[in-house]
Amino acid sequence: MPGIWQKLGGKLENRVHAGQTHPVRRPELRSPAARAVAPVVAGIGFFVVLGLILFGIAAVMSGEQAQTTTFTPDRLQVGNVERWAETVDANGPVLFPGLGTTSGERTIVLDHNGSDPQRGWIVYYAYPADRDASCAVVQIEGTDDFTDCEDRIVNVTELSPPTNGEYPVIEDRKVLFIDLGDRPLDPTTTIAS
Repeated sequence: MPGIWQKLGGKLENRVHAGQTHPVRRPELRSPAARAVAPVVAGIGFFVVLGLILFGIAAVMSGEQAQTTTFTPDRLQVGNVERWAETVDANGPVLFPGLGTTSGERTIVLDHNGSDPQRGWIVYYAYPADRDASCAVVQIEGTDDFTDCEDRIVNVTELSPPTNGEYPVIEDRKVLFIDLGDRPLDPTTTIAS
């Protein structure tokens, strides 16, 4: 008994496919406008779907906890503790202007007392203890003395002690840092998911 293929003469276009007796033509876009717009719409659709997938992945990876970000570092690396001790002992305290703030409002004075570079580090604000931050001091070069906003001469020990938790830190007995403590006036960004 001859097969269907042989009955139809062996021609490919006459074969029977899943009950169809004639080949099905693919749909075609007939107008030039449709042929131009269809790929653009398909591309935009692809990028929208890709963007939604990436957004979903980022949302899952960020977790559900809120994160607070400050725009300034928590610590300032000053440098080698022995070199800085020699510098302060020879030239007097060192001023670090505008630390820990994005507006530059807080200036810190770093002082060292004693002969041991591992001990005796003290941090002050650069204004007298009996005045506020608007009364900034200027160091008298090479000394432990400063001139304040009223032209008074103020010793480094008469400067305002830190109130936001700033303090010197020595790591590995080699590197001196200043921990900048809390910064209540520093702008933060809270990222909630």
